[in-house]
Amino acid sequence: MANRPRGYGLSAELHSKMKAKYEIDKEQEARIWIENMLGEPMVEEADPDEPLGMKAFQDALKDGTILCRVASIVTQNPVKFNKMKVPFKQMENINNFLVACEKYGVNKTDLFQTVDLYENQNMWQVVNTLHSLGRRAQLNGYDGPTLGPKESARNARNFSEDVMKAGQGLIGLQMGTNKCASQKGMSFGATRHIADIKLEEGSREGQGVIGLQMGTNKVASQKGMSFGATRHIADIKVDEGSREGQAVIGLQMGTNKGASQKGMTFGQSRHIVDTKGEQYLRGINTLGT
Repeated sequence: MANRPRGYGLSAELHSKMKAKYEIDKEQEARIWIENMLGEPMVEEADPDEPLGMKAFQDALKDGTILCRVASIVTQNPVKFNKMKVPFKQMENINNFLVACEKYGVNKTDLFQTVDLYENQNMWQVVNTLHSLGRRAQLNGYDGPTLGPKESARNARNFSEDVMKAGQGLIGLQMGTNKCASQKGMSFGATRHIADIKLEEGSREGQGVIGLQMGTNKVASQKGMSFGATRHIADIKVDEGSREGQAVIGLQMGTNKGASQKGMTFGQSRHIVDTKGEQYLRGINTLGT
């Protein structure tokens, strides 16, 4: 780890994202599982209720001895390891643990790489591998301490040839259905009805009713009118009964009740006020003077 140059650019960004995925709670669960299995703490004088943290957890597992001991207990097969503090021996211990996990049934995609642990490249994947081993141990019948939920078992089903072919006689609803209207009893070329034609015949009473969306035949009509005559929206009989009001000129159109041109010569100006009254007033003014 000390000899590896510091990453820059994309390498540094990827390493930062891997660290961000690290879940301290999952690490603590894996630590408790290992300590219960071995019967001793992973790190001496460490608080058992407080997580170790990524760096301390990596240091405890780096030489691979703890991992090989765990694999030996879970798989019930001894996994060889070397206690020499030599890098290649420590990496060999880690590799022996990974081989034992794969033989035990852990998916290869769930295993970490040796450098992920030894060089602290991806400690989150190391934690995931321990959880995968814990799930597989429960599935394989290990009766010791548990880690995580039990892995689901395969439930393979084998059907006979007759059972497989039984569904070929069914028409899926995606292709339509033959349970509703059909052309049974219809002449060749007749239109197929989506709704049941028998139900349509039973409801012919409603066909004589014109919906209000199409208008109404309850008010004015052309009954009794000659061909080509205009259809009146209002009742024509009511119109005839109200002809008396047609002789009245509304005030909006002017009025014929005030001054008029009655008795005036053609072309003379129309006076708004009464001209006879003006002439009478002028005679009074003359007498007064």
